[in-house]
Amino acid sequence: MSCLLEEGGVRLDAEGARLAVSGDVDFEVAAALAASGSDWLARQPSATRLVLDLSGVERVSSAALSVLLEWTRRAEAAGLVIENVTLSAPLVRLTRIAGLDSLLPEAAVA
Repeated sequence: MSCLLEEGGVRLDAEGARLAVSGDVDFEVAAALAASGSDWLARQPSATRLVLDLSGVERVSSAALSVLLEWTRRAEAAGLVIENVTLSAPLVRLTRIAGLDSLLPEAAVA
């Protein structure tokens, strides 16, 4: 497993084709998190089947959703396939409230 970012209690790890986030994602760390994940996505070969794992995100804000949607756009633009998205229970509630759950491919609750 490779640590791509550790900042403000948030950690971003990559292992194989899996990108995993843990911690409390807020606006303080969102830009760095989005950039680190986007850089990793840009290095993946086209048609790679990805797993985005946000099951370790405990307390959330709309910043976490913004990061997730940014990664989804970047992956699609790069020809990557998001096979699965795993969300923590707080993120599932937030995506449903915001009406964004239908925009996420195969979102599952951890």
